[in-house]
Parts: sequence; C-alpha cells; structure tokens
Amino acid sequence: MEKNNVLEVNDLHVSFKTYNGEVQAVRGVSFEVKKGETVAIVGESGCGKSVTSQSIMRLIPQPPGFFKKGKILFEEKDLTRLTENQMERIRGKDIAMIFQDPMTSLNPTMTVGRQIMEGLVKHQRLGKAEAKKRALDMLHLVGIPSPRSRINQYPHQFSGGMRQRAMIAIALACAPKLLIADEPTTALDVTIQAQILDLMNDLKEKLETSIILITHDLGVVAETADRVVVMYAGKVVETGTVEEIFNHPRHPYTWGLMGSMPRLDLSRDKDLAPILGTPPNLLSPPKGCPFAGRCKHAMKICKEEMPETTDASGSHQVACWLEHPMAPAVQAPYKLVGGGFQ
Repeated sequence: MEKNNVLEVNDLHVSFKTYNGEVQAVRGVSFEVKKGETVAIVGESGCGKSVTSQSIMRLIPQPPGFFKKGKILFEEKDLTRLTENQMERIRGKDIAMIFQDPMTSLNPTMTVGRQIMEGLVKHQRLGKAEAKKRALDMLHLVGIPSPRSRINQYPHQFSGGMRQRAMIAIALACAPKLLIADEPTTALDVTIQAQILDLMNDLKEKLETSIILITHDLGVVAETADRVVVMYAGKVVETGTVEEIFNHPRHPYTWGLMGSMPRLDLSRDKDLAPILGTPPNLLSPPKGCPFAGRCKHAMKICKEEMPETTDASGSHQVACWLEHPMAPAVQAPYKLVGGGFQ
C-alpha cells in the first residue's frame, strides 16, 4: 500500500445470493484514494456505486451478500477480513458515511444532538458535557442556525437541507480520515445543494479528510472532485482526473453520460441524447464488454472478450477495445467547452 494512499480497493468482487441465482453486483473494482483527495464514483443506478461504498464500510448484510474476491486496504488493514468488533472501532471513527436519505438514516426517536454525541462518547470516551459542547461546535461548523436550540430538536423538526447538514455533522464528529458521501445532495433544491457542496469542500480543507463521493450528477463531480471513477455494470470502465474525464473522455459510456446531461445553452426544442437500451442482467453478466449491447461503436470482439485496462496517460485509464491499436479511430462526441458539453 502506497504511503500517500488512505484507501486502496484491489480487484473487489461482491455478490448477492438470491432465489434466481448469484447477482454479481461488483466485478473486479480497483481504485485508490489519497490523503485530502475527493474521488467521485459515477454511473447510472444499479452500476455498483453504493454496493462498493457500503462494502468499504462493511455494511453489506451477509448473507445474502458476500465478498467473493479482492481486498479493501485501509491503513494496511484488509477490511474484508476484520471481525465485526474490529470494524466497530473503525466505523464512525476513522471511516464515516453520509447516507442517501437523511430522513430514513436519522433516528426519529433521538434528538439530533444526542445522535451526534453518540459517536463522541463511544469512540473518544468523552463525558456527556464535553460531548454536548463538541456537538454544538459541529452544528455550528455545518451551518445549522441557532445550534443551542436545534441540538435538542428531533429530525422531523429539521428541513431537508438541515437534516443533510446534521448527517454531515454526525459523520464528521470524530474527524474521520475517510468520508463516504453517498448521493449527499439528492432531493435537495439547487441552492441547498450548492451550500452542501461548498460545506464539504471547506471541511475537506479544514480537516484534511479524504472523500469518496458517490453520485450520478456530473455537475456535482465538476464542482467537488479531484479524480473520477466511472462504473458500469459492476466494473470500472474509465478513471482519471476531473480534467481528463471532462475534457478528454475516451469510453463510449462516459460519452453517453455527458451527452445525457441537461444544458442551459441548448434551445428548448433540442432533445437530450439518452443512452439507449438497458444495462445487462448481473445474474448472468456478458463475457465481453458490459456496454457492448448499448454501444454504437461495438465490434465483434467487444461481445466476446472483456477489454484490458490501458493507460491513456499516467493518471487516465480506460477499459475499451477502441483503445487497441488495430481498432478504428473514433472521435469523442463530447468535451467540456465553456461550462457545457459540446
């Protein structure tokens, strides 16, 4: 494990046993997160983003889920091999998570202040008075107005944006080394979304916390991330810096994601360019490239063999047969120009 890496995921395979067979949700995912870095994992629903993040936290119920292969290295410890008691000492203290829906993730029977204090008492052995003082500091840090009165309120008394801020306060209370944010701005209006993203960027700089951002919104990625991991059908198809992915995307699936983004500079009668077709069934995933069935550039070999990952640059990797020297030259249809894709 490289010294500068906080986390390394190596060839991770996660499956679920069902009555119909084995669902291969994550199939050979590899990436790393450096100290103080934000890595965005993007892709459409069902591509394996949330399963990957929950695997890092060891929140996959076993059974039906199980780790089939691979390693998740955090501070040179393989998280897949730790006992639940060992994970309890890491979860919330060194690795924390902001879940998709704060209304269902927060405990409705406990005050927000008590939920923040819980981790401080458990992991940092603080007394009740000191934990409450820290909880007030966290509410103030995440921008909750009137924290002294809000600390004794319940989640239903908070607005959607305030609940999301409370979730961030709970996750950051113990100053974790790694924060996993799973769709942190879903269902929030654009004003609150911008505030949450600014807050996460500020906290990353103040606390030097590394962040894994799970999202399908490329606008959020452009605003916050340093590097991007593009997932499709349980596999990583492209990875690179934000500049490389946005300005020089190389995988047809990445092109499709960019083409389906709404743009303010297009006329109203101009339709979006959706990715036609549906993702493959992961009960019996294809032996070749998983995107071949929806790719207009697919060749015969795409359906027969999975492409190897090749280096487009030192930090930009692509798993696509179009990268082969014998493949026909195909020009990327989209690139970032003046804040929009052209």
